[in-house]
Amino acid sequence: MPRAIISPSVLASDFGQLTAECKRMMKDGAEWLHMDVMDGHFVPNITMGAPILTSVHKAIPDIFMDCHMMVANPIQWVDDIADAGGALYCFHIEATSDPLSVIKKIRTRNMQVGVAISPDTPSTAITDEVAEAADMLLVMTVHPGRGGQKFIERCVPKVAELRARFPEKNIEVDGGVGPKTIDVCAEAGSNVIVAGTAIFGAQDAAEVIKQLKATVMTAQAKFAAKA
Repeated sequence: MPRAIISPSVLASDFGQLTAECKRMMKDGAEWLHMDVMDGHFVPNITMGAPILTSVHKAIPDIFMDCHMMVANPIQWVDDIADAGGALYCFHIEATSDPLSVIKKIRTRNMQVGVAISPDTPSTAITDEVAEAADMLLVMTVHPGRGGQKFIERCVPKVAELRARFPEKNIEVDGGVGPKTIDVCAEAGSNVIVAGTAIFGAQDAAEVIKQLKATVMTAQAKFAAKA
């Protein structure tokens, strides 16, 4: 199984101190930073776009920006996000009728590829062909569009279904994840954990990151023992 990765959701940070917040997370042990890009069409909210990502990347050249694209036309923004320094471009399967073309375009810009599903979308919407072409599969455990929502536990079986089908893929969970909900995510087989408020709002962010990662690694050890 792929290694445990914690990707703090920048949506929960102080946007007035965005670069400093990202540096703080990296110092506290985060390998990736989860950047939520919303266009006001696919979801009602609008957050950050390529110009902000460019500024962050300029200040922190070694940052791994895990870009979650909640946009209506995912192929449209590939070049902009690549030029801004995005490392991984994760689009929603619900936003396109031709996911393989989007994946192909992302590959031409040397970014990793993620494919996301919303809470009401079954895991079967990610076909074997699409999953094999991607680097990461994202299961949303809240409805996309805004931070601070309550974790939707009925989404967790989709993680287990995808892990059974794709044992070597990165599988990310995003939405309402923190110390109280990490266990079910890790035990279902998620290895990439997005957490916002639970990390940015913590008194000791480094300790929370460490705790989340340890929980995933413990679950992975159990998987390995069974195998």
